[in-house]
Amino acid sequence: MTNDFITLELRWFNRGNLPKQVNDWFTTDCPGEILGSPETREDTYLYIPDCPYLNIKFRQGSLEVKWRKAELGIRQFSRHWEGRIEQWIKWSCQDSTSESLMPKGGLTQGSWVSVNKARSQRFYQEITYELTQFTVNNENWWTIAFEALVEVDTMNLEEFEQGVSEIGSTYQGLPLQNNQSCAYPSWLNLIV
Repeated sequence: MTNDFITLELRWFNRGNLPKQVNDWFTTDCPGEILGSPETREDTYLYIPDCPYLNIKFRQGSLEVKWRKAELGIRQFSRHWEGRIEQWIKWSCQDSTSESLMPKGGLTQGSWVSVNKARSQRFYQEITYELTQFTVNNENWWTIAFEALVEVDTMNLEEFEQGVSEIGSTYQGLPLQNNQSCAYPSWLNLIV
């Protein structure tokens, strides 16, 4: 089964352990509802050098492909955040056996990068946002990300910016700067 959809996305990556102040903000001070319990999982990304517009990964039995449709610029959100908004188109293909999705011989050929994650999510004004802690190559990282589905009459860029700014208005942690803001393909270029 395959599906596709278009999203607006914004993300920051930070090296090191998640600061307690940021975790407390996310769990107690953020607007919106918490989406379930925190989840742990392993995602495996295909590293494609110098290709910031394509993201391919295996996640929980599915193959996911994302193509960056547009870079929508750098924006200031609240007083602590500055980052890049991007528009992506996503495809997801699931196979209950995973046999037709997995390359022969597994993921040993090429540059596949395993990322072990612990992710918490919230939902506010049609925006899903997350706080994720993860480890790659024995190094700890954390990220804050925002995503909204783009459908006719449900979400536009101005509404997305406004929602992110409202969420960020209670943030008191380390500033999130433009040089930390990118999607997974660009981040992989930094660490591989």
